[in-house]
Amino acid sequence: MNDGSAHLPVLLDRVLELFAPALSGREAVLVDATLGLGGHADALLSAHPALRLIGLDRDPNALERSRERLARHGDRVQLVHAVYDRMPEVVAGLGLSAVDGVLMDLGVSSMQLDLAERGFAYSRDAPLDMRMDPTAGITAADVLNTYSVTDLSRILRDYGEERFAQRIAKAVAAEREKQPFDRSERLVRLLYATVPAPSRRTGGHPAKRTFQALRIEVNGELETLRAAVPAAIDLLAVGGRIVVESYHSLEDRIVKRAFAERATSRTPEGLPVELPGHGPELRLLVRGAEKANEQEIEDNPRASSVRLRAAERIGAAA
Repeated sequence: MNDGSAHLPVLLDRVLELFAPALSGREAVLVDATLGLGGHADALLSAHPALRLIGLDRDPNALERSRERLARHGDRVQLVHAVYDRMPEVVAGLGLSAVDGVLMDLGVSSMQLDLAERGFAYSRDAPLDMRMDPTAGITAADVLNTYSVTDLSRILRDYGEERFAQRIAKAVAAEREKQPFDRSERLVRLLYATVPAPSRRTGGHPAKRTFQALRIEVNGELETLRAAVPAAIDLLAVGGRIVVESYHSLEDRIVKRAFAERATSRTPEGLPVELPGHGPELRLLVRGAEKANEQEIEDNPRASSVRLRAAERIGAAA
C-alpha cells in the first residue's frame, strides 16, 4: 500500500458529524460493518471515549491491519471475521439486542486495490482472483472460464453497466477455448481489442466496467447489500443512526430504496391519524446522496465517486 491518499477515510468529518448525536456522552455501541484499514473506526473511537466498536470485515488481512491500528483503544474494540450481512448474528453473539450506529463504507478497499496479487486493479498484471476474502469462494478466473456466454453477458450488463456485454462475453468464450484465463493482463488486452475505439476514447478505461462486474459477482456484493441494509436498520435502537458510503450507482440505488421504504408511513392514505406501528421507522438525515467536494477529491481521489446516505431510527417496526 502506498502512503498517500489510500490511508484517508472518505468523508471522515461528515461521518463524525452525522454520528455525533447518537454516540456523544454515553456508552454507545457502533458496528463498523466494513472495517477495512480502520480509519473511520479509529476516528470514531477517539471522538467518543465511551464508545464500544464492533468491527466486521471479510478480509483477514484487513482485520489484522486494523487490529494493530486500533490496539490503543483496548477492549473497547471487538473485531470479527464476517461478511456484513451477518451483523445480526454477530451482534446477538456478543449479547446485544440493539446498537446505536452502523457504518458501511462499501466497495473494494484501497488496500485491496494496492495489493497487486489480489487482482482487483486492471492497471497491473496479476492473478484473476478478486475475492475480498481470499480464503473462500470462486475467483474471477473461475467466472471467466466456466460461466456461459449468457451468464457472462448478464453480469457484465447488470453489474458493470457495460454496453458491449454480449460482444465481450463471446470474445471471452472464444479465447478461453485456446487457454483458460488466469492473469489480468490477458483479459485487459482482450477488452482493448473488443471494445470499439470510439467508446475507448470517451468511456474511460475499457476494463473498468468488466473488472467491476467480475468483482461484484465474485463477492456477491449486491445480494449481500440487499440483505445487510434492512438488517442494519432493524439492529438500530431508537435514536440510532446508519451511514452508508457507496461508490457506484448500483449500490446507491439499493441503499436509497431501503431507506425510502423505511422512511415512509404504511398508514393507508386518507386516514386522519397514523395507525399504531405503521409510522415511518427512519428519518433521512441528508438530502439525496451527498458527494465529496473538490478539495477532498484532490486530497483523496477515492472520494470522487462516493455517494453518502444517512438516516436515524425514529420508530420500531410493526
